[in-house]
Amino acid sequence: MNKLMLGNEAFARGLYEGGCKLISSYPGTPSTEITEYAAKYDEMYAEWAPNEKVAMETAIGASIAGARSFCGMKHVGLNVAADPLYTAAYTGVTGGLVIAVADDPGMHSSQNEQDSRHHAIAAKVPMLEPSDSGECRDYVKQAFDLSEQFDTPVIVRLSTRVAHSQSSLELYDRQEAAVKPYEKNPQKYVMMPAFARGRHVVVEERTKKLIEFAETSPLNSVELNNTKIGVITSGVAYQYAREALGDSASYLKLGMVNPLPVKLIRDFAEKFETVYVIEELDDIIETHCKKNGINVTGKEIFGFIGELSQSIIAEKLLGKKNEFAEFSEPVPVRPPVMCAGCPHRGLFYSLSKNKITVSGDIGCYTLGAAAPLNSMDSTICMGASISALHGMNKIRGEEGEKKSVAVIGDSTFMHSGITSLINISYNATNSTVIILDNSITGMTGHQQNPTTGMNLKGDPAAKVSIEAVCHAIGIERVRVVDPYNMAETEAAILEELNIPQPSVIISRRPCALLKTVKHKPALKVNNDKCKSCKMCLKIGCPAISIRDGKAMIEATQCVGCGICTEMCKFDAIAE
Repeated sequence: MNKLMLGNEAFARGLYEGGCKLISSYPGTPSTEITEYAAKYDEMYAEWAPNEKVAMETAIGASIAGARSFCGMKHVGLNVAADPLYTAAYTGVTGGLVIAVADDPGMHSSQNEQDSRHHAIAAKVPMLEPSDSGECRDYVKQAFDLSEQFDTPVIVRLSTRVAHSQSSLELYDRQEAAVKPYEKNPQKYVMMPAFARGRHVVVEERTKKLIEFAETSPLNSVELNNTKIGVITSGVAYQYAREALGDSASYLKLGMVNPLPVKLIRDFAEKFETVYVIEELDDIIETHCKKNGINVTGKEIFGFIGELSQSIIAEKLLGKKNEFAEFSEPVPVRPPVMCAGCPHRGLFYSLSKNKITVSGDIGCYTLGAAAPLNSMDSTICMGASISALHGMNKIRGEEGEKKSVAVIGDSTFMHSGITSLINISYNATNSTVIILDNSITGMTGHQQNPTTGMNLKGDPAAKVSIEAVCHAIGIERVRVVDPYNMAETEAAILEELNIPQPSVIISRRPCALLKTVKHKPALKVNNDKCKSCKMCLKIGCPAISIRDGKAMIEATQCVGCGICTEMCKFDAIAE
């Protein structure tokens, strides 16, 4: 049976067919759907962990217990999980351990454009890189086999285009992998210095064996067409190169990108007048070639920034430019905006109106940085809003404390905000933290988290009380506001900023897109009362526009939140 599948769905199918028993991940685009699809197979236990570090540690524990296990994350999530990864490279595995990392060239939904191959090199673990959905499924199964054969975690690297594009694959039955018996072995699994020194020797010996494996592995394949141009490539870049260059070039497609072979690459390169390395982001393959005396051309043509494409490769190597029809006038830009009825909108307007410095975090609320709200000053990584605010206030003192806040979502607070808030409590700054509790993990598509009372399957689960957590770590002032009530929200912010002790404001209102949320009727504008002052536009609601000089509300978008009624001083907006 054949089926058209997303790369992420095919990856989940590979976990199923490969006998995986446990899956623990944290959602992050473009990796999220792997775990969501995997959760549909009852033969595998699947969960959302509070963060990537916990997810990887859970998968490592399952591996030590003898089962094939998996954890998935986006590229910046691998930074969070790097601590257990680098040590698991020393301990090795009992049952196979596969890690998915989805890189995001072009930064479609990410704060940086890092190349996760560096993590595989630094951790000294093998990394595979599929180029389509079929390989996503196949490489997962091979990764489990490699993990157990070489006693190592194995990373499978995807990119946005592989994760979210579709191709056809044949479906196979699940091959159950028996849980291996657990045996106490502290020399292998207790990484105190005396044991870790010996395990480092094992890692280096393993790397030599993996290089030998890479020289002849079918994961790395040669496609000979002519002897003029040779292309060394991997992942989705192979698809781009193959489509752009066709049979006018020959290809060495590297499915195993760490460790890289030497003899295989050298023998391939010797056949051609010119050899190009085509890879997205950093010059990992190119540097490996040049280090081993293999003459190649790469980044001086393609650069280090952004995605590649068929068009880019054809233009750079063949001089062909795609001709596109142009519009007679500029097309208006359509930047992303917070949804109509988003509970964060009124809060950000209040912060912007009062010229408050906002230390921001990762989530859909990062859009508060955009016009017309313009109400975010920094965004670094998960949980950094609270830590950064503490550092800022230590430097700026009382003046800063009275004019700055941190904002962080409920899921992000569970991910890495709690320890940051502990730092404010323990090391004492009079910082005000606003937790934007919209009852879901919003940006990655409505995944449950420890504050929602449901697990990945939608079953009832322990519900963490944000208020109780804040009190337990020493924050005495904790209050809840409804962000749809802008006056109440603004008053709470100004009051907490002027009280000389740490405080938390929980801005609580479910995401407007949740299916369980019942909305009020759409609002309407009374044209006779509308004075065309455009104050209603200052909140940036996509349901509001100006037509024929008067405000207009699009009924198909409006959820009746009422924020705009607080903006209008002429009572022109009503049900």
